[in-house]
Amino acid sequence: MSAVTTQAGPKPGASGPAAGRPDGGSALRHMMAGNGMVTVLAIVLSLVISAVLIILTDEEVLEALGYFFARPQDTLVAAWEAVAAAYAALFRGAVFNYQAEDFTGMIYPFMESLTLSTPLIIISLGIAISFRSGLFNIGGQGQMIFGAMFATFFGVHLQLPFGVHLLLVVIMGILGGALWGSIVGILKAATGAHEVILTIMLNYIAVYLVAYLLQTPVLQREGSTNPVSDFLEPTAVFPPLLGDSFRLHWGFVVAILTTVFAWWLIQRSTIGFQLRAVGANPAAARTAGVSVKRMYVVAMVISGGLAGLAGVSQVSGTEKVLNTDVAGSFGFDAITVALLGRSNPVGVFFAGLLFGALRAGGVTMQTETGVPIDIVLIIQSLIVLFIAAPPLVRTIFRLPAPSALEARTAADPVTQPALAGAAAATTTTAGGTAPAAESAVVGDAVGVAAGDAASPPSPAESASPAEAAPAGARRDAPDAGPPPGGRGTASPTQDTTGEEGEQR
Repeated sequence: MSAVTTQAGPKPGASGPAAGRPDGGSALRHMMAGNGMVTVLAIVLSLVISAVLIILTDEEVLEALGYFFARPQDTLVAAWEAVAAAYAALFRGAVFNYQAEDFTGMIYPFMESLTLSTPLIIISLGIAISFRSGLFNIGGQGQMIFGAMFATFFGVHLQLPFGVHLLLVVIMGILGGALWGSIVGILKAATGAHEVILTIMLNYIAVYLVAYLLQTPVLQREGSTNPVSDFLEPTAVFPPLLGDSFRLHWGFVVAILTTVFAWWLIQRSTIGFQLRAVGANPAAARTAGVSVKRMYVVAMVISGGLAGLAGVSQVSGTEKVLNTDVAGSFGFDAITVALLGRSNPVGVFFAGLLFGALRAGGVTMQTETGVPIDIVLIIQSLIVLFIAAPPLVRTIFRLPAPSALEARTAADPVTQPALAGAAAATTTTAGGTAPAAESAVVGDAVGVAAGDAASPPSPAESASPAEAAPAGARRDAPDAGPPPGGRGTASPTQDTTGEEGEQR
């Protein structure tokens, strides 16, 4: 007999865990077991470990340790002062400088954090989209460089009206990044070459290519021997967002709009559905009619285009000039931000703000307290480490374990194939029920791969008590199956084509 897929859900009017709701008094437990709490605690734990490193590298603390057993309070006070001074400087350099004399100086650090976050958010959204499609794109650096090169060429050598010129620069920057990303997608689809190797090699090509072009009349500033371009025309740059007192420009608004676009693309568009399906299960997506090779190309084009847009925001907004360090470490920091945001556009946006604040505050921390700016890199690395190991964070803070549904959802922070439907779907056969992960039909597999939660069962599907049995349990109801040696009567929902139907 052929298998019939049903969704095991709560019965109408049922209560308690079986109804899919937390039992009494478990709201706090549900919140503590969530991924959001794990992320917050991972950041806290990273700050604590970094504080230990600050203490161990502080000269006054090391001096006080020499007579610790005689006056232990001196060591404790010195340790507290070292950590407090470092994190206070980090806060003043990233969020609010309460020691400034005027309001502009007080909020300048926050504006600077937003400025540094702008290209990081945009490029991280592109990396997150490639992650959701199952591609580990680490070529954001090269794609950002190509977008910056295209934007600089058209921003320097053309003179157009303000709106037209800026729009052309933005479009060409996106096109440059998309072109460089499409090479990876095409090679991946045509030859099966691994995207990690491809993107690494293309990063090197982009880095040395921009260094060469900045020493030729194509991009080099006239009369200069340094590898730097002319300043972009005033009509080709983003205007200041809050006046000339801050470096924050309208590129930050573009970053917000890009976040909205990425959310719509992933969650609401047909292409996003197919990208998520391919990222979760390429075989099931292919069987359902999705062109996996085409989705690889589409994913890399979109990812590269957003990386190119990040390059535009850097040369047309922050720097207004192109140099060999235009991409800096944005390409690799974007991987960290995408992981921290769990490849969710909203999460990526706030993760980008956090890392932009760490970038801005790290300089102040090093200048005022002498703490190496490498501590900021350690904080970032620890955050990613703990985000990638949720069981470790839960063990340290003794958090309750998540339900099986949440565990599957958070199993992979890169592609995040939300297997919510697979946790609830069961396949009814003549002998009982089996997990859908083992025998789900292709349609269910693609729907689950796209990250869509299972819909509640209809009254007709939930009318039979036997269908509410747990997965793997045999049913003793009279209609559980035909008697030994007998033939079963086919129900309206069963396929009566026999073995031929099963083969199809």
